[in-house]
Amino acid sequence: MAASTPETGRNRTSLGARAREAVRERIVDGRYPMGARLVEREVAEELRMSRVPVREALRALVAEGLLELLPHSGVRVRRLERDDVRYLYEVWEPLAVQASRLAARRVAGTADGVAPGLDALRASLARAEEAAGEEEGAREVAAHTEFHERIVALAGNPLLARTMEQLSWQLQLLFGMREEPAHMRAQHAEIFRHIAAGDEDLAAASTLLHVRDSRAVALRSLFGDSTLYT
Repeated sequence: MAASTPETGRNRTSLGARAREAVRERIVDGRYPMGARLVEREVAEELRMSRVPVREALRALVAEGLLELLPHSGVRVRRLERDDVRYLYEVWEPLAVQASRLAARRVAGTADGVAPGLDALRASLARAEEAAGEEEGAREVAAHTEFHERIVALAGNPLLARTMEQLSWQLQLLFGMREEPAHMRAQHAEIFRHIAAGDEDLAAASTLLHVRDSRAVALRSLFGDSTLYT
């Protein structure tokens, strides 16, 4: 049964944040699939929390766009339509490519070829390898998302970072559609090699290929084909 102890102030905020992350993780790794109706009481029991922080978490995820309200019957996991995927990749592709280009440029511009943030980028690759093969896949998805966030950080453009942050949850959701996770890890490793070598043209080219492969996987997983425009 869910705990019935009332939460107030900072404790309630902390519990709400924990509940939000737990629900988001379950959506990303597919335990709560697209279209699934979420019942506040059942989620609270599963998370072993009271309904107050869970209610706050569900409202926050509605605001983020991961959940959508149902008339008189709670919320459900939002289904991504083909246009949602198209809009996301139309924005993410040029931003991701530019981020890799800028990151490689920063590395090339340092005296020793080791720009701040390169070790953190390498660590994201290692975390994805460590999480490989886990059935739920949440840790690997988080590591893949972090990898792209680390590239943006290494690029050193605050405006680019703020823009990419707005895409984070959608990218996590699509990274969870892993037809060939080993292929994704290999592509990330290649992107890292080019960034670490300071080769911005190859870093950009390998990122472009990776983003387009990711788009094809998402479209096949959601709609059974990789056609972007209908």
